[in-house]
Amino acid sequence: MKGLRVVVVDDERPALDELAFLLGRDERVADVLTCDSATDALRLLRGLREDDVQAVFLDIHMPGLTGLELAEVLSRFRTPPPVVFVTAHDEHAVEAFDLNAVDYVLKPVRADRLAEAVRRVVQSTERAVAGESEEQVAVERGGVTRFLDRSSISHVEAQGDYARLHTAEGSHLLRVPLSTLESDWGASGFVRIHRSVLVALAHVTEVRMDGGRCTVLVQGDVELPVSRRHTRELRDLLGRR
Repeated sequence: MKGLRVVVVDDERPALDELAFLLGRDERVADVLTCDSATDALRLLRGLREDDVQAVFLDIHMPGLTGLELAEVLSRFRTPPPVVFVTAHDEHAVEAFDLNAVDYVLKPVRADRLAEAVRRVVQSTERAVAGESEEQVAVERGGVTRFLDRSSISHVEAQGDYARLHTAEGSHLLRVPLSTLESDWGASGFVRIHRSVLVALAHVTEVRMDGGRCTVLVQGDVELPVSRRHTRELRDLLGRR
């Protein structure tokens, strides 16, 4: 794809200039437009064709229209641009997630962390071109909020009122009961195989039967038990996959 045109919005000039500089150094970014208020950014975006801008990097706390309020307006566009929040405050991650933000980057911004945000923008843009959509999940680790593509999650384990999400890169704790995820993610191929485990059918690489005991493999070598009551349903689902 051609280089990205992005808009950077921050009311603090040093932060605005630094972010624009770092983005300008990224070979995937072709053009960087800057605005020092959400109102100016909205005026700029409304004056362009919706496909002229591939991403908006947005501060949250700004005078007048806030970054969250601007993101809500952008979400109503016919083709909303991917939004990356860049902020010194970590308490708005859930709101950002509800607005389908592509990423949530904390200040001071590290070049490698910003590069990861650009990667997510590129991925989101490519999926939009292909007519696909990807649900993202906000998780926290070490005080940092990240957004996982749900398709990267191979299985989920219950831990009390929490759920542990497993990916090839590691695991993350989510403050949601397993029963809620079973209900919300069932249509996306997550099925219960045990009272404490959901598995993503797309990640199952092998089903093993040994003396009436069933297990499945995910991520190549992770073996998960399947309870007797869920074995037939799972095999039927996999047979239709």
